[in-house]
Amino acid sequence: MTRTPFLASYDALLARWPVPVDTADLASRYGTTRVISCGPADAPPLVMLHGGGTTAAVWFANIAELGRAHRVHAVDRIGEPGLSLRGEHPPRTSAELLDWLDTVLDGLGLARCALLGHSYGAWIALSHALRCPERVERLVLIDPTQCFAGYRPGYLLRALPLLLRPTAARARAFLGWESAGAVVDPDFLELYGLAAEFPDAKPIVGRRPRAARLRGLTVPTLVLLAAESRVHDARRVEAAAHRLLPGARTAILPGVSHHGLPFRRAGELDAAVLSFLDDEDLSGRLSAPRRTVRP
Repeated sequence: MTRTPFLASYDALLARWPVPVDTADLASRYGTTRVISCGPADAPPLVMLHGGGTTAAVWFANIAELGRAHRVHAVDRIGEPGLSLRGEHPPRTSAELLDWLDTVLDGLGLARCALLGHSYGAWIALSHALRCPERVERLVLIDPTQCFAGYRPGYLLRALPLLLRPTAARARAFLGWESAGAVVDPDFLELYGLAAEFPDAKPIVGRRPRAARLRGLTVPTLVLLAAESRVHDARRVEAAAHRLLPGARTAILPGVSHHGLPFRRAGELDAAVLSFLDDEDLSGRLSAPRRTVRP
């Protein structure tokens, strides 16, 4: 496919952001990273990492609330669908991927920030917090994959045809299966399908963090899970998160699947994130009380 339909679909989803935005293209040895920013310039910074197969535009339902009192920076990853461009040496390993994220934070002038990620983006966010805890003020993991538990075998089996020969039709059918027939936002669905055919998209697959490293993490962490996720068992992930991060806060949001969590439960997700980010009494991971919401 040409990039023209993809770009038109990207622009259509970004046009639904209900706030003024600034865009920046940050150069590094890895290439050029597109960052979409909004919110008060002097507000606490929040960097957001989208899930696999999506783009920075995916936060259309969250950005108005999250950007009221935070300077939000949504990032397109190099080597994946989006408006970032590979350089001569794009990230090829997990270490290079995390180093790339460091260059993004440097380019934004952020010595320290809150870091939020969904799905694969949550794995990157957690990995970065483990590598550079001094740069992460607080950590938000939205239905994280490969962080505290593995994938359901049925999910991987269903995803296999899409991985072997990605097409827009297969991607949209897969999304329909994972969401159990729930109505999916049409603009998101269109872009998700086109992203599957994005030229040479190569996400970096990393390992689950070791238990000993997780237990040593002192960054205050919030884990938000989708009750109807077909990627993994939300309760098993929650139990593992509590076991491995004893001070983590968790919530299971009812009636929503993995891929739809950012926009189908936007109000509840935003409220939970803001409550966590704005809690002035949260002084460290071990002092953070557990709070669980069940369907």
